[in-house]
Amino acid sequence: MTDHAHDAVDEHRHRRRGVRSDTVVRSTPLSERSLAPDLARGMMLLLIALAHVPYFLYTAPTGAIGVHPVVGNTADKIAQALTLIVVDARVYTMFGFLFAYGIGQMYARQTARRTDPLAVRRLLRRRHLWMIAFGAVHAALLWQGDIIGVYGLIGLIMVPLFFGRTDRTLKVWIGILLGLAAVSALLNIVGSLLVPTLAEVSLADQQRLSIAEPDYPVSVVERLSAWLYTLVGGFFGMALPAVFLMGVLAARHRLLDEPGRHLVLLRRLALWGVAAGWTTGAALALQHTGVVDIAPDVALVNLHLLAGIFTGVGYAGIFGLIAHRLSGRAAASAGPVHWIAALGRRSMSGYLAQSLAWGPLLAAWGLGLGAHLSSWSVMLFGVAVWAATVAVAAVMERRGLRGPAEVALRGLTYRAVRPAAGGRGTN
Repeated sequence: MTDHAHDAVDEHRHRRRGVRSDTVVRSTPLSERSLAPDLARGMMLLLIALAHVPYFLYTAPTGAIGVHPVVGNTADKIAQALTLIVVDARVYTMFGFLFAYGIGQMYARQTARRTDPLAVRRLLRRRHLWMIAFGAVHAALLWQGDIIGVYGLIGLIMVPLFFGRTDRTLKVWIGILLGLAAVSALLNIVGSLLVPTLAEVSLADQQRLSIAEPDYPVSVVERLSAWLYTLVGGFFGMALPAVFLMGVLAARHRLLDEPGRHLVLLRRLALWGVAAGWTTGAALALQHTGVVDIAPDVALVNLHLLAGIFTGVGYAGIFGLIAHRLSGRAAASAGPVHWIAALGRRSMSGYLAQSLAWGPLLAAWGLGLGAHLSSWSVMLFGVAVWAATVAVAAVMERRGLRGPAEVALRGLTYRAVRPAAGGRGTN
């Protein structure tokens, strides 16, 4: 039976049971959410902070490797190396995996409660359109590297194409997309080596233009230009669509919700994903800091980006293992673990809150503090901002409050949607 035939049978069964096609269930109470995905999202926001702050060293000269300065003392070089190994090219894939995992949870819980799959897809379409709108506003006002809109676009395209498909179909397409990502990396390497001018202007350079711009209205135009490039490039790079399907497949088998059933797989994902990413990251860090010259920069950068696909998923696997380790222990509901998971439950709000610190405080159109910081000091600033969002999230958790961005997105998504009687869903 084809995938579409399965959908048709499911729809027929739902209608025979008297389920309305426009009936959806509402979001899951905070107390009923799984630990692993929220813990991973909370820690992911620390990695996002560390990935973003180097962009704001807008007066420091940079080389061909990312936006890290080519100058600095020993502390700066250590900070650059740690970021290249652990953070760069890992965060967006981890974010994509967790984003898709959340969508998979939402779809599974809605359909398990006899909601028409077509109604769930309409709900997701509305949600992803609003995410693109949120991303556009975020990019225009504060941060040109916004990823909310990027994942909204990926969800808008990928959900109708792949939700309801069999596991085998998803696995085949994951393989195809990973193959295309590898081919794209190879073409980038070859093209840049044959035509060196292709590597001279990068997206990182475009993003730094808006940060170094002292005139705020001009910076808005520059941010939107860079964001539109990111929006389209995020999909056609193939890495993010591949990670999206991995997240959907993982949610279908409750990889992070029930980590105890998947320990072998989680260990393999964590081990091989981290090994691949940290190996290429270490090579890149050694070359960037001038310790050794290994290969052309463009070759190392593209291998680093390709390995990051697996490292982001490996990081998610690590948090699945941590959640399993903490299951049934007091540590899972008290102290730092609880606070970080609380931020993970408000990940969009936490992500947007970071931008309120980056631009207004660090950019040239704000207070311009980025001109006076270096790699190690801006890293400490990023950690401090993340810690502040953890503290705020912990207070909100204690008071039973959701994040304002989540409340806004949920309200717009479920607007004019009739809830199932007594039903509850997921975000």
